[in-house]
Amino acid sequence: MSTRAPAVEARQLIKTYPGGVTALNGMDLTVGAGTVFGLLGPNGAGKSTTVKILTTLARPDSGAAKVAGHDVLRHPDRVRRAIGVVAQKSGADPVATGRENLLLQGRLYGMRGAAVQRRADELLDRFDLADAGTRQVKGYSGGMQRRLDVALGLVHRPEVLFLDEPTTGLDPEARTAMWDEIARLAGDEGLTIVLTTHYLEEADRLAERIAIVDRGRIVVEGTPDELKGELRGDAVHMELRTDADRAAVTAALTGLPGVYEVLAEGRRVSVRAEDGAAAVPVLLGALDRAGATVAAATVARPSLDDVYMRYAGRRFSEAEAADAQQTPATVAAGGAR
Repeated sequence: MSTRAPAVEARQLIKTYPGGVTALNGMDLTVGAGTVFGLLGPNGAGKSTTVKILTTLARPDSGAAKVAGHDVLRHPDRVRRAIGVVAQKSGADPVATGRENLLLQGRLYGMRGAAVQRRADELLDRFDLADAGTRQVKGYSGGMQRRLDVALGLVHRPEVLFLDEPTTGLDPEARTAMWDEIARLAGDEGLTIVLTTHYLEEADRLAERIAIVDRGRIVVEGTPDELKGELRGDAVHMELRTDADRAAVTAALTGLPGVYEVLAEGRRVSVRAEDGAAAVPVLLGALDRAGATVAAATVARPSLDDVYMRYAGRRFSEAEAADAQQTPATVAAGGAR
């Protein structure tokens, strides 16, 4: 086991925005040095607010946090020199070239002369932007802009790199390319990377450890395999032809042999079963007797969506939809994401 001090520590972070919007409700977080740590949750869960506090862009109402051994409230200047940040929105100057952006970033961190020139060229090569380095950033594709954003976050060789929803808005090909680059970055540089995402596949693929965030708090933490391995058997997901009474559906399925963790919401019903394929006929019969007809049923091995459903008590997609309805309020309140 590593004896290195944690790269990130946060204890009981609470943050409430004007209008009574609670972004963080007792956030506890520990990120080991040299790891890729994923904060996974729907939009509105509190991931971005956590990153804002850890990167000194916001102050918590209460609680404490350290990054790279520095207290974010007492020594914010030390924290800023130890971190790189790739925010959801690009911070690059669109009318400057890619190389000019990198040079400016380096100079802001005190780099001068040949050293900053070499670092800019190194990063342009690293992120396959050498040919585009003399072009204005406003002409870059979405994927090129995000690669430049990551390069900007690395100019001063930080100890901790924060990637806040780094692939949001990218097409599938650009997203996959960014995933590959993040994986290479973690392996080659030995950085601590804190990744926030609402893509289940992204967290599963990139993060060594994951903390699932819901309503401003962490509901469970572990490696992707550990979290999925805690769920015995199979997940059975069923779509009903019409809305059914939740209590009646739950009562009809609860207690069936080999069936547990029933979740019913509108037309969607999910259960865990020791043997999913064998359980399907039993489930269909029980629902039919309860007056609910199944239109479709699928059986799958446990996924992070199932982990989220178990610990948050709702599906990931439902959480995203519910939080999306609060978007106007949260934006007005300062962006509790």
